[in-house]
Amino acid sequence: MAQTVAKIAVAAATYWVDKPYDYLIPPELAEKAVPGVRVYVPFSHGNRRSEGIILAVSDGSEYEKLKAITAVLDEEPLLSREQIKLTLFMRERFFCTVYDAVKAMLPAGLWFDDEGRTKVQDKTVEMTRLCVSPEEASRYAAAKRRRAPQQAELLEQLCSFDCLPSRDLLKHTGASRQSLTALCKAGFVELYKKETFRRPEIHLGDIEPLPVLNDEQQQAFTGINALAMSGKSGAALLFGVTGSGKTSVYIHLITEQLARGRSVILLVPEIALTPQMIQTFSSHFGDTVAVLHSSLSVGERYDEFKRVRSGKARLVIGTRSAVFAPADKLGLIIIDEEQEETYKSENSPRYNARDVAIYRCAQAGCLLLLGSATPTVETMYYAREGRYQVFPLYRRYNEKALPEVFIADLRDELRAGNETAVSEPLRSALEENLARGEQSILFLNRRGSSRMLLCGECGEVPECPRCSVPMTYHSANGRLMCHYCGHSEPAYERCPQCGGIMKHIGTGTQKVEEELHALFSGAKVLRMDTDTVGASHGHEKLLRQFEEEKIPILLGTQMVAKGLDFENVTLVGVLCADASLYIDNYRAPERTFSLLSQVVGRAGRGSKQGRAIIQTFTPENEVIRAAAAQDYDAFYESEIRMRRLRRYPPFADLFSFTVTGADESRVIRAAKALRDALGYAVERREELKPLSIEVLGPAGASVVKVNNRYRYRVFLVGKGCPALRRLVAEYLYAFYQHKENRGLDIFADCNAIQ
Repeated sequence: MAQTVAKIAVAAATYWVDKPYDYLIPPELAEKAVPGVRVYVPFSHGNRRSEGIILAVSDGSEYEKLKAITAVLDEEPLLSREQIKLTLFMRERFFCTVYDAVKAMLPAGLWFDDEGRTKVQDKTVEMTRLCVSPEEASRYAAAKRRRAPQQAELLEQLCSFDCLPSRDLLKHTGASRQSLTALCKAGFVELYKKETFRRPEIHLGDIEPLPVLNDEQQQAFTGINALAMSGKSGAALLFGVTGSGKTSVYIHLITEQLARGRSVILLVPEIALTPQMIQTFSSHFGDTVAVLHSSLSVGERYDEFKRVRSGKARLVIGTRSAVFAPADKLGLIIIDEEQEETYKSENSPRYNARDVAIYRCAQAGCLLLLGSATPTVETMYYAREGRYQVFPLYRRYNEKALPEVFIADLRDELRAGNETAVSEPLRSALEENLARGEQSILFLNRRGSSRMLLCGECGEVPECPRCSVPMTYHSANGRLMCHYCGHSEPAYERCPQCGGIMKHIGTGTQKVEEELHALFSGAKVLRMDTDTVGASHGHEKLLRQFEEEKIPILLGTQMVAKGLDFENVTLVGVLCADASLYIDNYRAPERTFSLLSQVVGRAGRGSKQGRAIIQTFTPENEVIRAAAAQDYDAFYESEIRMRRLRRYPPFADLFSFTVTGADESRVIRAAKALRDALGYAVERREELKPLSIEVLGPAGASVVKVNNRYRYRVFLVGKGCPALRRLVAEYLYAFYQHKENRGLDIFADCNAIQ
């Protein structure tokens, strides 16, 4: 007799033993045990209970002795067959387990606690409705008016509204619960449960008409819409300067897709951008908008996920993880500000939202639209090679010129005795803006007060005891804090080594805020960084306060650098343009150009002309000059030459193996052994010889020790292909087979951002 067998991805399976495991489906669970549902299964020699998810069901197995599923956890599948295929793609592409991919796709509220209950329950409200006709209810109410006035009042209220939440009905009428129960027993009303959704705050009003497109926008919309309507998968780039009105084009494209009964996913890089995006899109698409990002409560994320899966919401707006939204009949995926590194996950699964979006579009036969004023070098390279179609927007929507940019040399400021973070040109410009009642945005990508403390006598710098980085001084609480592991301790004025006076080196947003209060005593300053933004909707509150209260100065980290659109902002100041330029990463020039171009573009988006001041110690740097001139072509031509010479993406991919452990010498030895083994394989295997693969390392990560674990890396340089990915997966497996590597961990990534 044939046995029904489920192939299951088990949560307890680590990467080196991850595979679909065969389990018997007991007859009593046969109807519920279908692909996409979670189950409990016994796993490993100890038969400990573990979650799993059914990937497929078959009539037999190559194994004779099989364990059986013990319980089915879901009433209906959580993942469709297309989503199950996506988890398998992610496993091969991003070197993660299938269950890691599943967890990335599902909201946290769906997972179970130790007692087997989901962390978030469905939210319901008790409703009351009539069981008889309004005419019969009115006659009964009239008869009961003298002997049971509360029952009469309840019935009369329901005659007007048919059904109401029980709590609201009792509160409005002043009736008791006993009166409502009596009506239920008499058969005039019934009580039932209605599911309600926990929703993030969305400002809904009247639906606004579609924005009017200018000639450039109309031309871009027509071309992109033709691609989206073709029913074929593909990718396009909407390449528009800051303020050119890319969002208006998005609105028209989404309108067309929704009219066809299709769904759309719109990704934004920062949580700080979602309030403005949600307000803009909900004003056009109303309650069909769903929001997915990490600042929502667990209940809100769970309910938004359900609204998307049920089809109640067909436009999904969110950050990186929203690319997994269970949108049916997908017609378009838009990645706004596609150059942002926040689309790349740094934790397992180490996916890039762009790669996932490309896969989903290929499976659904729909279009991927990338939008940016400063596309990644890879995106522009593929566009010029013809793989992506390009639709340019050269002019701002309001026909205003781009902001006038002035470069302030901080070396001249030091020679003049100005040691503050605000140069003389920027101070004068801020004063002018204050006098005119216009707003300003200041950008500094470093939170805290001072970058570090330094002893003026012996050079001692307080370092984190768990990480190999100096701790940052925070003046708000007088403490030193590590921004990697969260370690915190009181700051001290005297050096513990020699007793010398500790000096404050470098500048963070807290210190700049203090300096601004000293320079402009009557002006209000709003600071926006991770220290001031709370876990839930803090960014939304601050941005609304900045806009509604017309606060003169908004100071912040990269949260304020992109996507924000405030009509009264006419001045942008970049306090230190060099902060992201001279770091150990091949993307540093690209990231700096993008940040500067984006933040400069926040000025002059309304009717008034904008201006920007970039402060730097290296005004002659070609990246800074190109950003000041808003000259993307000049930056691209310079950067693509360097990428070609060094075999950086898009000309090759960087596959990194990161070995971690508590003993630095063991980590280094393991990394060296891995490098030698990879080098041997690359030289000897015929399939790899034509790929010109280089093996580099080992080298310490940019921060070698984090939370008491050392990190060293080995790199494979070569164009990503199945043979190279198989090599990476093979050596991840092999690493754990060697006894000398016990206690060490390893993970792989492709084109890591750090």
